[in-house]
Amino acid sequence: MPEAVFAPARLGPLTLRNRIVKAATFEGRTPKALVSDELIAFHRAIAAGGVGMTTVAYCAVAPEGRTERRQIHMRPEAAEGLRRLAEAVHAEGAAISAQLGHAGPVADARSNRMPALSASRRLSPLTFQFLTEASEDDIARVTRAHADAAELAADCGFDAVELHFGHNYLASSFLSPRLNKRKDARGGPLVNRASVARGIAEAVKARVGDRIAVLAKINMSDGVRGGLTEEEGLAFALLLEADGHLDALELTAGSSLLNPMYLFRGDAPVKEFAGSFRQPVKAGLRVFGRFFLHAYPYEVAYLLPMARRFRAELSMPLILLGGLTDMPSLDLAMAEGFEFAAMGRALLMEPDLPLRLQKDATAASACVHCNRCMPTIYRGTHCPLSDVFQPAPR
Repeated sequence: MPEAVFAPARLGPLTLRNRIVKAATFEGRTPKALVSDELIAFHRAIAAGGVGMTTVAYCAVAPEGRTERRQIHMRPEAAEGLRRLAEAVHAEGAAISAQLGHAGPVADARSNRMPALSASRRLSPLTFQFLTEASEDDIARVTRAHADAAELAADCGFDAVELHFGHNYLASSFLSPRLNKRKDARGGPLVNRASVARGIAEAVKARVGDRIAVLAKINMSDGVRGGLTEEEGLAFALLLEADGHLDALELTAGSSLLNPMYLFRGDAPVKEFAGSFRQPVKAGLRVFGRFFLHAYPYEVAYLLPMARRFRAELSMPLILLGGLTDMPSLDLAMAEGFEFAAMGRALLMEPDLPLRLQKDATAASACVHCNRCMPTIYRGTHCPLSDVFQPAPR
């Protein structure tokens, strides 16, 4: 059903030219934590390649919420670049979304030179430093920061924001029973653990109203023992739907802190990852990388079996992610009732893949799911097997 995938579609107050969304993948092109010409060229190419909407990732709402200090920090100084970026994407006929969030325990405290927050105090396996338990003042500040960031994005011409509630970033760390050991009103039952994410969604919607679409990326499962389960992931999604502050949910899985390959199915590039870090993380990855970067077999539409249950019990628009790289898989997503389909790695190799698929339903993606693109996020995200998006020398 190519006509379904490439037909215009409503997303909150937006009408997208088609149902393909570029998934958020950190671009590694913001050396001063600001929009660069390289970042604009990156998203312009994605937009020209035919997606309905491209997602800028990752836009931290607070300086300590970056996974490393070169990521965009949403602040007034970023406005000029954000406007230029939005204008460039619009010129190619696509919409643009900003993924907003606070990395929490996934933040690099060494790089940021600021403590990393989490639902509870614990040792970080990424930096080997202790995470700081977020206080009520921290939660209130981060909630306001999400609303401020969403307003800034809207003022700069963005069409949507995506709230990052997954991958054990800050809001997701509260949702995880393994990471959240609090004894106060933010811990214990799911309704308590979900209060941070729900408060953020409410604050953002109150600030931007219907000026832009408001989405959220949520974990269906953390994919780790003792983490958020599929049952609680669905219960959380139902709470968000009942609150009514969101226009769509993007369904993801995995923990950037504890099990990142649960989302990125295919090969686990341990050697390449180790080469991207400084000591002592480099040595740790070389020795223990196979235990941290578990390899999962790649399958077409690999998150669909889990996502079916969410589609069956939720009425709000859903974005399916994971292994959607050809017309049969995109058609399958539409046939299963998902309103939108997200692409990530395949567009790093071939940003014009949507246009090729629209012209030729038999076209195939050249992505081999080696995941060697993942370690390149620290020097300009690109596919090592493609000439596209090769970073400029620095």
